[in-house]
Amino acid sequence: MTKPTLHILLAAPRGFCAGVDRAIKIVELALERFGAPVYVRHEIVHNRHVVEELEQKGAIFVEELDEVPGDLPVVFSAHGVPKSVPAEADRRNMLYVDATCPLVSKVHREVERHNKAGHHILMIGHCGHPEVIGTMGQVPKGTMTLIESEEDALGVEPENPDNLAFVTQTTLSVDDTAGIVDILKQRFPSIAGPKKEDICYATTNRQGAVKAMAERCDRMLVIGAPNSSNSRRLVEVAEKEGTLARLVQKASEIDWEWLEGAKTVGITAGASAPEVLVQDALAALSERYEVELEEVETARENVTFKIPSVLRPSAA
Repeated sequence: MTKPTLHILLAAPRGFCAGVDRAIKIVELALERFGAPVYVRHEIVHNRHVVEELEQKGAIFVEELDEVPGDLPVVFSAHGVPKSVPAEADRRNMLYVDATCPLVSKVHREVERHNKAGHHILMIGHCGHPEVIGTMGQVPKGTMTLIESEEDALGVEPENPDNLAFVTQTTLSVDDTAGIVDILKQRFPSIAGPKKEDICYATTNRQGAVKAMAERCDRMLVIGAPNSSNSRRLVEVAEKEGTLARLVQKASEIDWEWLEGAKTVGITAGASAPEVLVQDALAALSERYEVELEEVETARENVTFKIPSVLRPSAA
């Protein structure tokens, strides 16, 4: 039987960003340097495939430091941690390596700077996300307020409205965040903000690629984990452009009935999804369709981040 033809638009850029790449490399280098096991506090990045591969190499993932034996090394995840976590590690004389994405660390420094200046800080982000927990944990409790929506921005009533600053989670929807920031600036004209926006280049670029493809697609598949903020935002961006979109972790989760009748399908991947999962999805589609593949490139990325000095060859 002749296979139906399917035109696939493949987003570029997609998948791993520099911060995720660095975090995974840190765990791998820690295993090489210290030997297995190496403990990792929280999922190093939000992707089960990545986590399981590292587990096979000897990484043990835990939620809190009290699960880590004091004489074994521990890595902190790319999302960042509250200051209390390295403080506890220091108290226990633990060997730890911080894999916090440098772009998240930039937000941490902004928060510290605003706190020293006496500003009350409004953090735009999602409640419970590890990055938000880590960022809000950089300063004393009560000095930051979480803003999740335009409704929150309209309703917040700070004690001193002339002494405010805002920061954002790095993996938010660019458009949604712009709306919230506009409201805050209208309500509090003197509010201080980041010199360069906090939403990271990779989040912005991946959302830009989805926007460029969406109007040409009947469906959009986003490869990523359900607990990955930037992956979920890609689904939302596609749907706001009027395109039906689904988040799948791997090829086996593709809903073939949902794809029925589609002539053009867009594929992208969140910043913590490895390219192998994209290729697996393409292979699965090729088994059912005569695939015409077109890559849609909207940006080129050449960002790299340094590995912590303790894991560099010179530190051996």
